[in-house]
Amino acid sequence: MPNRRFELVIADIDGCLTPEKPSPFDTETLLKIATHNRAAEKTGEIPRITVCTGRPQPYTEAMCRMLANTSVPCVAENGVWLYHPGTNAYMLDPTITDEHLEIVHNAERWMRKEYADAGFSIQPGKIGSISLYHPDRNRMLAAVPEIRFACEERGWPFRISTTVHYINCDLKHISKGTGVRRLLDFVGIPKERTAGIGDTEGDRYIADAVGYFACPANAEEGLKSRADYVSPYEEARGVLDILEHLEGV
Repeated sequence: MPNRRFELVIADIDGCLTPEKPSPFDTETLLKIATHNRAAEKTGEIPRITVCTGRPQPYTEAMCRMLANTSVPCVAENGVWLYHPGTNAYMLDPTITDEHLEIVHNAERWMRKEYADAGFSIQPGKIGSISLYHPDRNRMLAAVPEIRFACEERGWPFRISTTVHYINCDLKHISKGTGVRRLLDFVGIPKERTAGIGDTEGDRYIADAVGYFACPANAEEGLKSRADYVSPYEEARGVLDILEHLEGV
């Protein structure tokens, strides 16, 4: 086993590796993170980095390619999927049943009918969860109580949470935490040799599943209180700083 403390770093994407808003990537910094990953693969002396995100699998796969990760699975759709960028294996959480997928389909159809005229759109590419987007955060937040009530009334087993512009509807038994635990079981790396990076409340599930947790400067204040380290830099620069910080921990 390597002498270093950490073998793996698991980072959220939106608000960490990339901006939360739809603006260009900080490609210069992402390339530096990719260089870190190549060095990790070659030398084994620094931890590899993969991602854990609510984004659908294709987006997550693309980020792994950007970060030169070909050896460690990533977590997509808030725990619904593990995807291995080296073997092209798509691994649906085995506890998700056909009934669960049918519930997601029916709920998505209802939400599209109910909220499309109010300016909401549904993030495409997801099969085991639903994310509704609205450019006006206040309007987005106003819809949360009624969506939560509708799901409870219909018996849909969703956990409702928010990011900056999204309402996430995830199956209650699936989370970034279940995804990270599946990932660690798959690669055989213990929790205490794993670090996580996140910026919003949903990333507390990452924090619970790893041995060390860090945040970029733009993270929500409530999550910063959970962190072992908070970078003075935002987003991708913060992630790069965290990787450098972990070498001395």
